[in-house]
This record gives sequence, structure tokens and C-alpha cells, in this order.
Amino acid sequence: MDKKFCFDTANILIPKKDFDRFAVIACDQFTSELRYWEKVKDYTAGYYSALDLILPEIYLSDDNSAEINRINRNMQRYIEKGVFKEIKDSFVFVNRVQSDGVLRQGIIGKIDLKDFTYTVGSKGKIRSTEKTVIERIPPRADIRRGAKLELPHIMLLFDDSQNAVMNYLDDKKDLLEKLYDFNLFGGSGKISGYRVTGETAEKVKEILMGIEDAQSGLLFCVGDGNHSLAAAKSIYEQSGKESDRYALVEIVNIHSPAINFEPIYRVLFGVNPQAVIDEFVSYCAEKGGKFSHTFRCVYAGGEKKITVNSDFTLPVATLQNFLDTKKADVKIDYIHGIASTEEISVSADDTLGFLFDGIKKEELFGAVIKDGSLPRKTFSLGHALDKRFYLEARRIG
Repeated sequence: MDKKFCFDTANILIPKKDFDRFAVIACDQFTSELRYWEKVKDYTAGYYSALDLILPEIYLSDDNSAEINRINRNMQRYIEKGVFKEIKDSFVFVNRVQSDGVLRQGIIGKIDLKDFTYTVGSKGKIRSTEKTVIERIPPRADIRRGAKLELPHIMLLFDDSQNAVMNYLDDKKDLLEKLYDFNLFGGSGKISGYRVTGETAEKVKEILMGIEDAQSGLLFCVGDGNHSLAAAKSIYEQSGKESDRYALVEIVNIHSPAINFEPIYRVLFGVNPQAVIDEFVSYCAEKGGKFSHTFRCVYAGGEKKITVNSDFTLPVATLQNFLDTKKADVKIDYIHGIASTEEISVSADDTLGFLFDGIKKEELFGAVIKDGSLPRKTFSLGHALDKRFYLEARRIG
């Protein structure tokens, strides 16, 4: 087997104990809901936790240097204190029972960043699904650059209509070493992980190589963590170091019944809701187009449903194109979940939320092959509670 295949085993770190306190949801979740992160702080207080090793985006500021230095010190401290157990030359077969009770299976391993491309129209084995905002790479690169560890919330999707990879591992599961099995914080379900190594790992790569061959070289599309992966790539391009060449990810079959594409909604702050709605309608009327899209606009005074025409096939592209003309004037947040969007949108008189239909998962690989990438923040993999939790880690410094 080619040891330089784009997805490979890694020396993976997991905490030795207190998995439920260590595991923390992805940093880009609940970005306007401070209460959630305050509860996480309370739950993890006094324990070794990934919360000490990440920077939740709700706490981002213009100058994050102090927080980054704190995280780097914590990483070094965790290593010195022997918090982790190292699982060498392995994948981790993840079985995540989501908040809705549906099983999502994935594999943790490392990808070769030489095979990842995030520029529009690129033809790499691993491709971005959304337009990468170059300005968003440096803050993530700053966090990774001095880090001793990486903890991924990156999820890659592959197109395995026969579910051959996961079925193979499912059949082997009783023979695999169980690494952890516990309930996740805040109603996010349950998770268990199994070590995959040796001949079993080689067979996984063999099946994946067959899928790649069938898809003319495209194997993975980024489902989550696009900018984190782009930051890792940029650091490797700058340093050229072998130690920077890889990134830890989870791969998931897009055909899994647990994979549902949820729209990422938009909420505007510091605006006159009715004025923005009128401006959006006028903007679309001026541009015109053959595609019709409906939006539900929610604000403290009530809500309004509008329908506009556009040349963009996706509602999110129509809206984002308009919002890009206003990004210098208003604060825009990207919210997961209808209930959260509604709650935030009615919280103040100067706040406005847009809700709309999203892309279907069956359309993803074809869209990436045809169009190169989608608008940023086009979709989310399921509900916020079902996002990846930081649990596995890898030494990078």
C-alpha cells in the first residue's frame, strides 16, 4: 500500500480519563449564545478539558494574542502532565449517536495537505466546498502556528453509495480495541471509539482508493472546518516542514442517514429590519434572474415572507451576494438552527434574521465538480448539538 495516500493512520492522542469533561463542541458553534459556553465552563471546571486548548469564536476579539498564548501554555502543560494516551499508527472508528438518536460513523486519521486545495476551480483529491475567505485564514493560522497540539473539528465527506468502508469496519468492530464510550455534554448524544490499525487500516485505505479512482481523482469534500484546514495548508506552504504537512480530520460517508445538510442562516445586528428587507427586495429586482427564492425575515416586530428572483440557483447565494455589499456597515452572524435564529432575531429591535431552504446533500459532489465551490457558510452538517466534539488530538509542535 502507498504510504503517501492522501488519508492515513496517525499517532493519535486521547485523554486517559474523564472523557465527558474533556470533550468540547466545535469552537464555531453557539457563537451568539454565551449561556452555552458559560455552562461548558462550569461543567469542565477542575478537570483537564479541551476548553483549555481551544478558542471558542464567541470570545474572539481584535487582538487574540493573550488567549493564544494561554492556549499554547496549556497545551505544553497537558503534555508535561501526561494527560494523554498515545495510540500509534492508527485510525479511530467513531460511532456517534446524535441528539436525535441516529448513528453517525466516521474515521479519524490524517490527510496530506499536499492533496488539499481551496482555490476555486482546483482539481485536488481533497477540495473545499465553500468559497474560502482569505481574510479569515490568518486568525486561525495564528492559533495553529505556535501550537503543540491540533484538535480537529474538521469533517470531510466521501461518496460511498454502498457504504463499503463503514460496513467493513462495522463487521470488524467486536474485534477492535474500544478506546472510549461516554455521553456528550449538553444533550449532544453519545460517542464511542475503536482503534483501527494494521491490516484492517490498510483495507480501509484500499477501499477508499477504489472510490477515488471511480470519481476521477476527487475523494473528499470538506463538510466542516474549511477555514481551519485552509489555515493548516497555508502554514505548510509557508514553512515547507514535514511536521506541518498533515492535518487530523474525521471522514464520513455523505450517504449516512445521519448526514443532513442544514442551512446556515444569517442574522444582522444594528439595522432597521424593514429598511434592509426593502433594500434586499429592490436589489434583487434590479438584478433579476430566472430562479425564484423565498425568505422568511424575522425581527422583534414580527416576521415577513418575501420572494425574489435571482441568477443564483441557491437562496443562500442570492442573499450572500446582497450581504457582501453591506458587510462594512453591519455586523452579520451565521447561525445554526431555526430556533436559535428566531430567538436571536427577536432579541432586539435592531436585529434581523433571514431563514431559507438549503442545498440537498445529493447535490454536493456534482456542484463542487461543476462549479468549484459554493458560497461561504452554505450549509451545516446537521444541528449545532450534533457537531464534532474535540476529543482526539495530535502532536504538531
